[in-house]
Amino acid sequence: MLSLMGFLTIAIFLYLILSKRVSVIAALILVPIIFGLFTTDIKNLGTMILEGVSGVAPTGIMLAFAILFFGLMSKAGLFDPVISRILKLVKGDPLKIVIGTAIIGMVTHLDGSGASTFLITIPALLPLYEKLKMSRLVLAGVVALSAGAMNIVPWGGPTARAASALGIDAAVLFNPLIPAMIAGLLWVLFVSYILGKRERKRLGIQDFHYDFNQELSEEELKARRPKLLWLNLLLTVVTIIALVKVWLPLPIIFMVAFAIALVINYPNPKDQQERITEQATGMVTVVSIIFAAGIFTGVLSGTGMIEAMAKTLVDFIPESTGSFMALIVAITSMPLSLVFTPDAYYFGVLPVLSETASAYGIDPVNIGRAAILGQMTTGFPLSPLTASTFLLIGLARVELGDHQRFIFMWAFGTTIVMSIIAFITGAIAI
Repeated sequence: MLSLMGFLTIAIFLYLILSKRVSVIAALILVPIIFGLFTTDIKNLGTMILEGVSGVAPTGIMLAFAILFFGLMSKAGLFDPVISRILKLVKGDPLKIVIGTAIIGMVTHLDGSGASTFLITIPALLPLYEKLKMSRLVLAGVVALSAGAMNIVPWGGPTARAASALGIDAAVLFNPLIPAMIAGLLWVLFVSYILGKRERKRLGIQDFHYDFNQELSEEELKARRPKLLWLNLLLTVVTIIALVKVWLPLPIIFMVAFAIALVINYPNPKDQQERITEQATGMVTVVSIIFAAGIFTGVLSGTGMIEAMAKTLVDFIPESTGSFMALIVAITSMPLSLVFTPDAYYFGVLPVLSETASAYGIDPVNIGRAAILGQMTTGFPLSPLTASTFLLIGLARVELGDHQRFIFMWAFGTTIVMSIIAFITGAIAI
C-alpha cells in the first residue's frame, strides 16, 4: 500500500509539473501533503514536514547568499578584466576566439546561474562572432558546454537539489568530484579547440580588434568598481578555498563573504539595497523551491513511502544489474535532462534510485554524485524544460533543434569523461 501511494505521489507530481498544470513550488508542497494524509495523522505529518524543511534549510541559505555574492561580484566588474584580456588576446583568430569563449563561459558561471552566464557572455561575444562571420551555433554550443561542466559547483542548482533530496551535505557530494569536474572542463577546452580549428579553416585569420567595455551600458559602468578589483578577487579566492576546505559550514561562508563584499563595494546603504533587490527575484525563486522540496522529501521519507518503493523496485531489478546502478545513473543522467526537469528528477526520481541502490549495498552518496555528472549540469543548456536554454538560444539567435543536434554528443561526451574520472578516483564506486 505504501509503495503504491509513493508511486502515485511521484507520478502525479511529475504529471503536474511536466504538463505545467501548477507551479513546481505548489506541486512540491500540496501533492505530498494530500497523499500523506492517507498514510498518517495530521500531527505526525506536521512533524515530518518540519523535519524535512529543517533538513534543507542549510542548502537554502547557502543558495540564497551564493546568488547574492556572485551576483554582486559580477555587478562590481570582477569578471570584466578576464573577458577584456581574453578578447584582446584572441584578436581575429577564430580558433583563439572559440577557446576564449569557453574560458569566459567557465569564469562567468562561477555563480552557478545559467541565466546570468548567458546574459553576460552571449551579448558580449555575439557582435564579435557576427563581424567575423563565425557560426552562432558554435558560440551557443561552447557557452553551453562551459556552463554545463561548471554547473556541478555546490551552489549550483543540481548539486543543491541532490543534497536536499538525499539529506547529504553539498560539500560531501561535490568535493570528491573536483578531479572529474576538472577533467570535464579540460574536455570542453579540447572540444573548443576542435570547433575553433574548423572555424579557422573555414574563415581564416582576420585583422580585427574588439573592445568589450564599449558593449556595457551606462548603468552597468556606473555600478563597476575597477579600483577594488584585486580586493574582490582576493575575497572570491578565499571564499572558494574556504568552501572546498569547509573551514566553516557552507551557508556561513557565503553569508560572511557577501556581507564583506557588500560593505566594501557599496558603502552607501541605498546602493546596498539596490544590489540586493537586483538579485531578489532569482534568489527567492530558487530558495523557495528548495524549502518546498523539504516538505516533499520529508513526507515521503517520514511516511516510509520511499523505502517501500525501493523494496518494490528491488524485486524487479536483477541483482547483477543492481550492483551497477551508480554507473547506469551516471551514463543516463545527461540524456534524461531532456525528459525530466531538475525538480522532477532530483526530488521525484533520485530518492527512489538512492534507496533502491542502498538495498544492493551502494552508498546513496554514490548515486547523488553520479546524477550530478549530467542531470541538468551538462544537460541543462540543451533541455527544452529549462528557461535558461531558451534564453541562450534566443540571445544567440539559433533554433533549439539546431543547437541540440550541434552540441548534444559533445555534451554527452563531457558526462562520459567526468564519469570515467569519477570511477577512477573513487568518487563513485560500484
